[in-house]
Amino acid sequence: MNLLKIFIDKIKPAFEKDGKLKMFHSTFEAFESFLFVPNTTNNKGVHIRDVNDLKHTMTVVVVALIPTLLFGMWNTGYQHQLAIGGDMTFFGMFWFGFLKVLPIIIVSYVVGLGIEFVSAQLRGHEVNEGFLVTGLLIPLIMPVNCPLWMIGLATAFAVIIGKEVFGGTGMNVFNPALLARAFVFFAYPSQISGTKVWVAGMESGNTIIDGFSGATPLAHAAANEINQLPSFSDMFFGFIPGSIGETSTLTILLGAAVLIYTGIGSWKVMTACVAGVVGTSLLCNIFAVNAYMELPFYYHLVMGGFAFGAVFMATDPVSGAQTETGKWIYGALIGVLVIVVRLFNPGYPEGMMLAILFMNVFAPLIDHYVVEANIKRRIRRVQKYKKIG
Repeated sequence: MNLLKIFIDKIKPAFEKDGKLKMFHSTFEAFESFLFVPNTTNNKGVHIRDVNDLKHTMTVVVVALIPTLLFGMWNTGYQHQLAIGGDMTFFGMFWFGFLKVLPIIIVSYVVGLGIEFVSAQLRGHEVNEGFLVTGLLIPLIMPVNCPLWMIGLATAFAVIIGKEVFGGTGMNVFNPALLARAFVFFAYPSQISGTKVWVAGMESGNTIIDGFSGATPLAHAAANEINQLPSFSDMFFGFIPGSIGETSTLTILLGAAVLIYTGIGSWKVMTACVAGVVGTSLLCNIFAVNAYMELPFYYHLVMGGFAFGAVFMATDPVSGAQTETGKWIYGALIGVLVIVVRLFNPGYPEGMMLAILFMNVFAPLIDHYVVEANIKRRIRRVQKYKKIG
């Protein structure tokens, strides 16, 4: 690494303001920041210094996503084995899933980072590290059979419409990864309906076809086929069909522990999301008119993309609420909307994507009223003290 650092420092002047390659300054700076901590410091004014810069934050989130990614690869192979009735080894199942998932990740990063670099070059801005997380989130919330061209198109939509038009990283109103999923959902609903998911390699007689669509737990629940739901343990551990990174609540909780321990993810938002789901589910249990409404609340916590969304999407510090009280309100309303969409919208059994995107719109409004309430409370306190004095 020392030799690489010496080489980078040696060629750096060529990319500076008066260098021969100054037009590629943004690209060079992005690679330098990715490989090493920048050696620039503020030399005037008062600044708060913190080790949790954007690069550190994005790195921690990526690390927290690794368990879900690895399990998603293995589960892809596991579902393939169940489909063909084969007898693959643990590593055989993982390798099968690895070969299926890796191209999706590559397309996501190549398209997203390509657009980020071009945008930075054209505007003369720095390339931010924000897409390091978005580029991994997008594959994890997609079905494994989603065509690569569709992944690329959705990624381009998320980066251009979700980030760049608002000013880039830190300025986006919506979560970019969820915008990519929403794009596929509304533009190509047959690919990501939320009711069925592709399972690789079903054996039909003596012929092995590419795959088939298996009903997800949410699809069974929406059809009031509660008796066909997988066991709670299978849904908790993730031995079920589903999007690549959304099936295993256990690995998602491991990621949540990393985010909470490092202070990157808000435990208040996560807890509020769970509270919203639990409270609304219990209320629906009381007034249940069908088997789905009678479903115990803890099933909703492990079905679909709720756990993944609550941990990695709702906690997005840019598109979510910023105030401490606002985080409780924001998270609780997401939980409420998830159950409302699941139980009362027969056309779309999953509700987490729409709930988070909807609350992204209202997050600034929530913060506004929280701040206004604090201001009014302080004014009343001051007036009270004046009267006493």
